[in-house]
Amino acid sequence: MPPRRRKPDTPRRRWPLVLLFAAGVLAGVALWAYSPTLPAELLVARYADQRSKFIDVGGVQAHVRDYGREQGDAEAIPLVLIHGSLGSLHMWEGWVRELGPRFRLITVDLPGHGLTGAWPRDEYTIEAYTDFIEVLVDTLHLDRFVLIGHSLGGAVAWSFAATRPDRVSQLVLVDAAGYPRQGEASLPMRLARMPVVGDVGIHFKPERLVRRSLEEVYADPAMVTPERIQRYSELQRFPGNREATLQRARTQEPLDPTPLRRMDVPTLIIWGAKDRWVPVADAFRFQNDIKGAKLEIFQDLGHNPMEEDPKATAAAVAAFLASTPPRRIILPRPAPAEPVPSDPTTVLPAVIPEKD
Repeated sequence: MPPRRRKPDTPRRRWPLVLLFAAGVLAGVALWAYSPTLPAELLVARYADQRSKFIDVGGVQAHVRDYGREQGDAEAIPLVLIHGSLGSLHMWEGWVRELGPRFRLITVDLPGHGLTGAWPRDEYTIEAYTDFIEVLVDTLHLDRFVLIGHSLGGAVAWSFAATRPDRVSQLVLVDAAGYPRQGEASLPMRLARMPVVGDVGIHFKPERLVRRSLEEVYADPAMVTPERIQRYSELQRFPGNREATLQRARTQEPLDPTPLRRMDVPTLIIWGAKDRWVPVADAFRFQNDIKGAKLEIFQDLGHNPMEEDPKATAAAVAAFLASTPPRRIILPRPAPAEPVPSDPTTVLPAVIPEKD
């Protein structure tokens, strides 16, 4: 009888163990990368100061700082400053130090930024932010003012000036956005627009992306300090801010720059020649499109020139405001009121003689 052949051992199925291990790794990475929303009270205590006020603007408690002119000139035209995407009013602190003694400066955290948080309107487009600025200045009882905007805030500023020119005495654009970008959107923008991926990704720790962004924003690497990285990262975790950023990435359409050619507001354009986010070529486009616009380019600065060299850039603003008078608004003279007779039976002449 021939010997019986031994059946070969059936290989063990290892894929369940592999899947379990992979799931454990993913869960560990997710727990490490996850960053919850921080309490609003904690961030207000950390990043507000004695100048900070929280004012109801269109249903949101907007974080505003109002730096009154030291001389107390009630007639001085105030300067309203608008920060850029993912920024906050802290970006203007250098200009506050330089310009504060001579001007009244008003800075604000836009909805979905800084300590302002989510907006009940739930819109975070340039057009919505333009409406927000109008409600803000109405709330502060500002009839006319100098409007200053950086990056995304620059797009808000020129959109406001183009549609409400009677409110803006002078306009300052700092590395402003507004012209459509050529080519494919950035990787973070593409990921944000993807369903599920964007919704999950906004809850990951922002520090690494913040550091990378700041390294691109500033020409001087020394500007990328641990304190600045912490502030940017923590303010992104203010309640509602990350959701607002996602909403903005998914809803903002390219702007139409055509209204720039119809503007008649005295304008100063400030730009960092080493800007890697918005090309310096756009500075010349703004100068060509806005009638009479003046241009100041700072060769050694990046996308945030007002932070890298607040002294020189603020001096350019002060010189512009001193040398460029605001456009005069000529209001139509009201028609003289018709005299009302006290006696209804009295008939007045067709032409009332003028008094000597």
